[in-house]
Formats: sequence, structure tokens, C-alpha cells
Amino acid sequence: MKKALYLLIFGGLFIVHFGFTQTVVPFKEGLAVGPCHQYGREAIYTDQLTYQLIRKTFQTPAEGKAFLTDEQGKEQKWQRIATDTSHRFRHNALTNGYLYLTYTSPKETVALLHVAGHAGLYFNGVPRGGDANRYGYMYSPVKLKKGLNEVLVRVGMGGRFQGVSAELIFSEKNIQLSTPDITLPNVVLSENNGQLLGGIVLFNLTEKPLANLKIRAVIQGKEMISEVPVVSAMNSRKVGFRMDASAVQQKGDVACELTLLQNGKTVDQSTIKLQAVAAHEHYSNTFISGIDGSVQYFGVAPQKGGQTDTAALFLSVHGAGVEAIGQARAYKPKDWGTLVAPTNRRPRGFNWEDWGRIDALEVLEVAQKKFKPHPQKIYLTGHSMGGHGSWYLGATYPGKWAGVAPCAGYPTLMGYGSADGKIPENSTNPMEKMLLRASNPSNVMALASNYKASGIYVLHGDADRTVSVEYARTMRKVLGAFHNDFSYYEYPNGSHWYGDHSVDWPALFDFFKWHRSKNAEEKDVIDFTTANPAISANYLWAGIEQQETPLNYSRIQAKRNVNDKSVIITTDNARTVMIMPGAFAKGQTFKVTVDETVVCAACVLDEKPLYFTKKEKWEAAEKPALAQRGSHRNGTFKAAFNHRMVFVYGTTGTKEENEWAYNKARYDAETWYYRGNGAVDVIPDREFTPAAYPDRGVVLFGNATTNGAWSTLLSQSPIQIQRGSIKIGEEQIAGDDLAAYFTYPRPDSPVASVAVVAGSGLAGMLATESNQYFTGGSGFPDYFIFGADMLKEGTKGVKQAGFFDTNWQITKVDAVKAQ
Repeated sequence: MKKALYLLIFGGLFIVHFGFTQTVVPFKEGLAVGPCHQYGREAIYTDQLTYQLIRKTFQTPAEGKAFLTDEQGKEQKWQRIATDTSHRFRHNALTNGYLYLTYTSPKETVALLHVAGHAGLYFNGVPRGGDANRYGYMYSPVKLKKGLNEVLVRVGMGGRFQGVSAELIFSEKNIQLSTPDITLPNVVLSENNGQLLGGIVLFNLTEKPLANLKIRAVIQGKEMISEVPVVSAMNSRKVGFRMDASAVQQKGDVACELTLLQNGKTVDQSTIKLQAVAAHEHYSNTFISGIDGSVQYFGVAPQKGGQTDTAALFLSVHGAGVEAIGQARAYKPKDWGTLVAPTNRRPRGFNWEDWGRIDALEVLEVAQKKFKPHPQKIYLTGHSMGGHGSWYLGATYPGKWAGVAPCAGYPTLMGYGSADGKIPENSTNPMEKMLLRASNPSNVMALASNYKASGIYVLHGDADRTVSVEYARTMRKVLGAFHNDFSYYEYPNGSHWYGDHSVDWPALFDFFKWHRSKNAEEKDVIDFTTANPAISANYLWAGIEQQETPLNYSRIQAKRNVNDKSVIITTDNARTVMIMPGAFAKGQTFKVTVDETVVCAACVLDEKPLYFTKKEKWEAAEKPALAQRGSHRNGTFKAAFNHRMVFVYGTTGTKEENEWAYNKARYDAETWYYRGNGAVDVIPDREFTPAAYPDRGVVLFGNATTNGAWSTLLSQSPIQIQRGSIKIGEEQIAGDDLAAYFTYPRPDSPVASVAVVAGSGLAGMLATESNQYFTGGSGFPDYFIFGADMLKEGTKGVKQAGFFDTNWQITKVDAVKAQ
């Protein structure tokens, strides 16, 4: 079947907008088994099928063939299933189960594997990215061997209901531009449109990295050419490009001709459409993210009547599955401020935690520069998942918001888990407790005292069946115990969404209008709690630079007396505290007491903070060395992905180890693209030099034996992994089935870290392939060492986990070993 693809029809022709002839082969029959895996918002997971692959006990499925015997003694067997009338596989066994598909190829060739509604898959034993949120645009370039090709599709909780579709797309071109997942701005008339940014997916169906690529964009005769980064072999990548729309003068569709060039020759072409809108209309704006250098966007509801001096800025965070521009359009323009809606990197993204949190802060910074609002009139609101985002960002960053207004929100991922499940609330198991400690920044209940910095307005429909009103009532009770400036309203008979006034509620914005945030001179009493100073370190003029126990809650309470020129501080779990500029006028002397110890009788502030460190007793100190833990870098495995990370895969191992390293790096790159609308450089160890990638996070795949970059980046690490063993401080564990995720400061950078994904042998390496570290709110400590048996036995398979001390060394106090 060879046809041009124009219509969206599952199981037949599928719209992919590639613009050239292709053959689509849908999968219509398969085998299902399950439930057999359990993934959630934590480092520990189980997967019986992956475990069998690792142990080489997996047997080719056949109808009626036994897969395993579960804990109740019931035998699980493979069952034959077929697609339904909507061309999807649906079956009870697909709830936390696997779908087995096959394709017999007459020759060795390449194709795009397109699966929708799955959590991940193995293609001929190689892991590829999933489509857990059912966006429908996960396409994986794959190489088919002649003969039988096997696909094992991992399906989550929704497999029984939403179903899974799968197909192979055979194309005439091996290098392609793809537009279904394009990121574009609007052309806003009357603004400067000479440097607009877009993002488009590029497929590389060749077995070599694609280099020397450029994208030429032409709009109404205006041309711009953008360099394209390298796209690794049999991979895809979202790449950015620039457009000059300065010639556009009218509203409506705007055609942009894109040409992909390699060494000056045309490789592919595509025509995309932008929308030109008037300055008073809602619009999308794009920017380059500092997280990974990718192009992201946010929605804008511009100020009615045009921008004015001292106007307000409203940051509105959207619900699960909602696009940022849709969020912005739910609000009528206000005559006293501009509303901006960040993306959370995707419509579901990271639940406004992790990189969703950073996305919100990036958009806030871009919007403040663009719209120049009054600094004391910045407001935060959001709906559903964005209601959680409002609770979370409001508690995490006190002092940023004059008012916070969660709408139909749940406070924590412990109480309401959404699609990826809940963060476990607690455990009596020491290992699980250590792992959950890494999720402490997510728990706004422990940070609730920070809400005193803002006025709080809680809005919730009293008939909400999606997010129960009981969450709002719980927070009303929490706030009622200490907060003297909050308002609460239950909308009568209100469902989860009862129209745009579910968010654009007049009383909510009236509440905002009455509120201004305090500046440092106005606030004499500070009460601030953080679980991680690298996420949030201070409130106005007082803060916490270092903790005694990493990722436990730290608190500073400070009272300033402007008459006798003194500050009295009490602390909990703080090693180093700071007094920021603004506490007193520059050059003015004042006395500081910390935990009843006078640490400075005549302190003086200039443009830099003053630091006080707890040794045998509290004393004045210099700023802690950047080589130590602190607000600039405080560990946890996931933090290494914050600074334009580069994936470095090993090439100095065996053929199988090297293949694993690249396949795992590509899998993580696909997952990052899908989860975070992101892009990442994927390079071999031989191409990595510190000078070529300064101050960038490094994610290293392999061990000291198999990755040539290890000695450059990790020679001083207290964790050393080589073929056959893992050394953790002074302890050594032998075996070839050990796996590890850990982080360590990049030695040549004051901010960036190295994240290590490693195994002591091929079995251990394979055990790292499935992961939850891109799941919003999931907690990963500084290091997490486990055996392949974890995939079968859960917590019993974990060897060690913990946090490094202030100087990044192993400490018994913050480590847990297997019982």
C-alpha cells in the first residue's frame, strides 16, 4: 500500500505530515500478558518481563504459553488479542502488562515505529521511548532485520480502557522533518517579529550521526538560516530554528517554507503555518530554555488597553492535558495586568515539579523582562494539576507572589497522584524512607508556614468528582491554624470545570488587586522552610545556604529589630545560614544572634550576603566553598539534568556493553523529548572534552571500564564502578548484576553535576534501562545502588542508598544498606 498521507485514520492511513509517499503497516494482532510490572513516582519498581530479559530466561511468547506464576500461585499465560473497531488493542491483561507484536520483514530495512498509549517498549530487545500520556507523536527510527522482528510493548494502568495502537511507517526518505509536534509562536502584529523561534522534530533513519545540517526558513521573502545540532544514529531530535516574520502586516495564516539542508544540498522540505494576531489578542510566545537549549513556549492574555507602567503580572499554571495557550484563553484580558501561562514543558509534563517548576520560573523571568510589571504585583494561580502547581510553587518560593490562588487543586502528589501514581506517604522500611526523603521538596504540608508570605485565595467546586473538594477543605484547615490572610470559596454545584470562571473568577482577581508582596524593608519577621536550598534558599533577607542533614526539612526564623539594630535567629537542620542585603541599610552596623549565640556584634552588609556556620558553635564565616554542598548545588541524582545536559555514552567496553550504552542514552533522550518537549546532545565518550561543554551537566552511561570519560569526571568520586564490582566508600560489592544511579559534582564547574547511569556488568546495565527519574516528583537521592533482582523483588533488591556529606563523601549517618 503506497499512498500520500493526509487523513487521520488509525490502522490505515495516519497523518504524520511528512509530505511524501509512505507505506503504513498497522499491527492488528498480538499477544497480551499481565499484570506483571509496577512503576510509580519512586526509584523502586518491579518488572517481571524485563527481569526475564536480563536473566535470559524470557521465552518467545505463544498463545496459551505460561509467562510466570504470580505471588498467589496463579499462572499467567499469553492471550491472543486483536485490535477493535478503533484500531486499538484493549484487554484486561494490558493493565500493567505487556503486548507482544511481530513483523516479518522480507529484507533488512529501516522504518518509523509508531506506538501510541504505551509506557515504553523493546524493539528486538532494545528499549525505545513510550507515549504514556497518549500524545500520539512518539515515532522511533528502527532498523528491521530480515525475518522476524519482535516488539514488547509495556502498557500502564490505562491499557484496558484507552488501549494501544501500533504501526510501522516505511518512507522514501531517511532524513525527515516532522510537523505534528511543532512548537511555534504567533506573529503579533506591531511587535518586532524579526527573530521568531520555532522547534521541529527531525528524524534520522540512518546508522550514522547527522551533522552539517541547516534549516532555511522563508516568510514572505524574508529568509533566515539556522544551524542544526547533530542528530545521533537511528534517532530523532527536536531542533530549533529562527524565522523572520517582519514583513507580515495582516492577521491570519502565515506560510513559512522550511528547507532542511546538508552541506548546502536540499534534504527535505515542509511548509508550516503560523498565525498572525493583533496585539490585543491572546497569543503564544517562544523562548530558548536554559534547561536544555530547546525552544519552549508560553501563552499570553495581554493587558486590556495595552501595557502600562506598574501593571501586574499573573502567572497561571495549567491542568493535566491542557496546552498553555488554552490556559491563557480561559482568561479575559485584564485592564490592570498581563497573564502568562507556561507549559510545564508538556500538557502533562512534570506536575509543575522538577523541570516543570524550572519552566514556570523561566517563563516568569522572560515575562518580567518583556512586560516589566510592578515587582510587588506578581500573582500565581492555576487549575487542577495547576492548582497543585500553585500550592507547590507558592510554598516553595515565598516572597515571589503577592497572592496565590489554587483552583480545583490538590496540595501534594502524596495525596493525589494523577497519571503516574502517588508518591508514597511514608514507610517503616529504612531503605524506602531514605528514598522518600529525596521527595521531601514536593511535600507542601511541611512547607505550609511559607504561605504566610502571600495572600491565599482557594477556589473549588463543591461537586468536583475529579479532584475532590476535600483537598480544599483540608488546606482551609491547615491555613486556618496560622494564616491571617486567606479567602476560601466553594462554587455551588461546581464540577471540576464549570466554565472559564473556574479560573477567571472575578472575586479571585479582586483579592489579588488588594494585595502587594512585601519588600525586605517591610518585613521584620521571617519564617522560612526548605527541603533543598538548591531549589529554594531564602525568603527576602534571611536564608539557608547549607543543611546539616541533606533533604530533611530546614527552617530559619529570624526577627529584626530596627530600633536596637539586631537580628535574632533560630534554626532547625541548618549548617550555614545567611542574612541577605536589604536586612539593614548598606554600611549600617547591627548585631546577630543565632540559636542564642552572639555571632557578630557589629555586622555590616554590602552587596553580598553574610554567612554564619555551625561548627562546635555558631560563628561568622565566609561563603562556603563552591566545592561543597550549598544553594548552588545540593545533589540528588535528577539535578544533573538541569544545566544543558549532554549524554555521554561509553565506547571502551565490549560490543554488547557499548551497544547498551548508546541504546540507553538514546532511550533517555527519547523519554526526555517526550516528557519535556526537550532536546539533548548524545555523544560518544571519545568526543567529550570539558572545554567543549563548559558548565553543562553530564549524564554518563557506563562504568570506569566501559566509558572513557569516567577518569576525567569521576576520578575523585567516592563511588567507583568497574566491570565486576562497585566500591562505595570503603565497601566493595562484587557481582556483574549491580546497577547504580548516582550524582557527583562536575570537578571543573561551580554549578554543574555528573549523573551516572551504570552497571557492574551487562546484567546490571540492563537493569537501569527502565527508570522513573523523568517522572514529576519522583525522588532519587544522591546515590541508589541496586541489583537486577530489584525488578523481581522490589525493595529487597536494593543494596544501598543515601546522600553525600557536605564535602561529597560517604557518611554512615545518611546512608542505608540492605537489611
